[in-house]
Amino acid sequence: MADSTPESERILREAKTSLAVQRDGGTHRPGPRSIGKGSAELKMKSLLKRVRNIALAIVAIWLGAGIAGAFVNGIGFWGVMAVIVATAVAVAVFSNFPKVKVPKRAELTLGNPQQMVARTELWLEAQRPALPPPAQTIVDQLGVQLDALGLQLRTLDGAHPAMTEVRELVGEYIPETIDNYRKIPAHLRGEQHAGKTADERLTESLSKLSGEVDRVTRRLAEGALDDLAIKSRYLEYRYGGADALEDMRSPDTGVPLPDFSVKQAKEQGR
Repeated sequence: MADSTPESERILREAKTSLAVQRDGGTHRPGPRSIGKGSAELKMKSLLKRVRNIALAIVAIWLGAGIAGAFVNGIGFWGVMAVIVATAVAVAVFSNFPKVKVPKRAELTLGNPQQMVARTELWLEAQRPALPPPAQTIVDQLGVQLDALGLQLRTLDGAHPAMTEVRELVGEYIPETIDNYRKIPAHLRGEQHAGKTADERLTESLSKLSGEVDRVTRRLAEGALDDLAIKSRYLEYRYGGADALEDMRSPDTGVPLPDFSVKQAKEQGR
């Protein structure tokens, strides 16, 4: 009987290669790289589910083979080959599922702030290859900005006025700008129309939207910065003595005093 070891080793090598290829985005085309942490986390969750499913399938196959072998006094050569092939098939199948689904435009504004940011980043990644290079650079920048904005939104109530503004900006204006561009036939995007090309107008619009995202993030962060400054001044007074209080009273600080008297401050500072 011919030695089947080389054949089984080849099948196992092909299974491992298939898993590695699918993990990197499949054989058809490489998956778009993540522009932000939100989309990267969604992709990692999908990858972990694939690995889990592959592990469960392999355990089930080999456990089933072991149980069958115990009843029939061994599964023999062809049984081993069948197990190896089943393992390779399971790896190939479960390496593709579950796939990270690109959200639809209507879904971008749904859910909590973290979900909204992650969905928008995934959507932008899917559109990125069809955009001109300058616009792609801005999309990469938007990924970082959306991560920062998402951190600020975590502490806001869903009914906060800023949430409505953010949902319009992130879930409507940005995707609408890109959708309008993509409706233009590719061969017309580089032609002048009303003084500018479609590529130039897209880059200009995305640049303005990027600036608006940054402005909203900074505005939301101002409250936290003020709170930190007040707390810092209080700690300087509380643990720095009465001299720190005089510094806090300086008009240059622009930070109000905590609610306690000067006399109490000096007594506690001794």
